[in-house]
Amino acid sequence: MKNLIIASTSTLHNGSYLDYLLPELEKHFKDISTILFIPYARPGGITHDEYTAKAKEVFQKISKEVKGIHEFENPTEAVANAQAVFTGGGNTFLLVSELYRNNVIDALEQTLKNGTPYLGTSAGSNICGLTMGTTNDMPIVYPPSFRTLGMVPFNINPHYLDPDTSSTHMGETRETRINEFHKFNPQPVIGLREGSWLEVKGEKIILKGNLTARWFEANKKPVEIEPGTEISNIL
Repeated sequence: MKNLIIASTSTLHNGSYLDYLLPELEKHFKDISTILFIPYARPGGITHDEYTAKAKEVFQKISKEVKGIHEFENPTEAVANAQAVFTGGGNTFLLVSELYRNNVIDALEQTLKNGTPYLGTSAGSNICGLTMGTTNDMPIVYPPSFRTLGMVPFNINPHYLDPDTSSTHMGETRETRINEFHKFNPQPVIGLREGSWLEVKGEKIILKGNLTARWFEANKKPVEIEPGTEISNIL
């Protein structure tokens, strides 16, 4: 049975890394001692070791050990044998490229389908959708496929932003870009605002946090989803 937390972000404004999620993570990972961390997204270009050290520091607060996937000789076996997995944010193009290059993506999909607890933030959440096609990131590398894990039957847009009526920015809004996506892709998209996350238990998907999420379907007006909504009921 799938057991996932799919969070829009790791850090809220004026907060520290994962602090707003720690009470949930303590429950989510209560039965495990070691978390396998996937640092492939490398935010700001930091190294795998630097990123893993950041994850280790925060999970020490709830008495969990963290091991980076790059520390293992065989990353596929590391995923298959993991007690739990955390994929951090950063650049989704780089993350997906590395998952394919290291032959990890299929193993990770199977591991999560088997019920291994998972946490994804930002790019690590993006990959839980059907494709990475609704990422906000620049294409700094070229992955062999946009197909991702398909843990939920829709796409995810983390860090969803509402239009700022006071801004002088004349570029596309996030809603405009998702509408463009729907000219070529049929699957629904959920826009997760900062501080929101999806809790996935088996086939049950519930919006968590204090904010609504924006739900997009092709050729339909977007709607707001209230916290606590079981999204699996509206698919």
